[in-house]
Amino acid sequence: MVPFGGWDMPIQYPTGTIAEHHACRQGAAVFDVSHLGTVRVTGPGALDRLQAALTNDLAKISPGRTQYTHLLDPADASVLDDIIVWWVDDSRFDVMPNASNTARVVQAIGGEDVTATRAVLAVQGPEARARLASVAPDAAAVPRRAVAEVQVLGRTCVVAGTGYTGEDGVELAVPADHAAAVWDAVVASGVTPAGLGARDTLRLEAGLPLHGHELGPGITPLQAGLGWVVAWGKGDFQGHAPLAAERDRGIDRRLRGLEVDGRRPPRAECAVLVDGQTVGVVTSGNLAPTLQRGIALAFLPPEIEEGAAVVVDIRGTQAPARVVPTPFYRPG
Repeated sequence: MVPFGGWDMPIQYPTGTIAEHHACRQGAAVFDVSHLGTVRVTGPGALDRLQAALTNDLAKISPGRTQYTHLLDPADASVLDDIIVWWVDDSRFDVMPNASNTARVVQAIGGEDVTATRAVLAVQGPEARARLASVAPDAAAVPRRAVAEVQVLGRTCVVAGTGYTGEDGVELAVPADHAAAVWDAVVASGVTPAGLGARDTLRLEAGLPLHGHELGPGITPLQAGLGWVVAWGKGDFQGHAPLAAERDRGIDRRLRGLEVDGRRPPRAECAVLVDGQTVGVVTSGNLAPTLQRGIALAFLPPEIEEGAAVVVDIRGTQAPARVVPTPFYRPG
């Protein structure tokens, strides 16, 4: 157990990180991600408030759906947080910020912080829905990127077809006093408990950003390769002007995937070199358990294209690598 964003979180369970990783890729795993915030925004002005604050366009979806979006710094368009919006019904949005960013999201969009009233359990993997169906069939049936209120062991829960592993699955927001019963039932159905270690190796293989590494102060959506999350045509939103200025002048760095020759894992802050000169820095790196290779995400000059040869300085060892597309891994 370690402190993480104000919570005590498990790095791994007795099975270990690698076993938990493979369980998610090959079967099903459950993650306690209750450290994610929930900011509930309701009422007739809720949609307009979110549209004015966040980069994506909720008009692209409708009640009963989810959307990935960003909250930007109004001064420099860096990503204050990356967020999933659960549009539960006509006038209710459950906005899901990262662990330590809930207060700044409430400041930007208003609403009520209801994080303490619920736990969030992410059931992920190719067999996640089949195993969850024996516990909560309505929850298992919530489609990908949808959200619905359903019954789980006799209580109303909000379930979304979302996750952070690159696999199919759902996330269940359950009343806090009901969480242990749901967790125990899910594990009894044959789903493997998994901790922060496996969650990080899974998201890295899937090429997904982590706030504080690939997103955060000084990093804009365009630099992170996430321009698709910006709805330029919807009208003004927080951070629109500085982001548009960067779009017009061009970015000076771009997040790329790196695959290292061999199993040695790159780590955050490792330098990336071309012809002996430092050109970038690793933001996240590890051994990819599924691929059995070292992989990393790194910011590089935009002129360095996919397929280029680079070197990663791993604690003084020069490790040859190449720039590759992400995600590093795609399910089946």
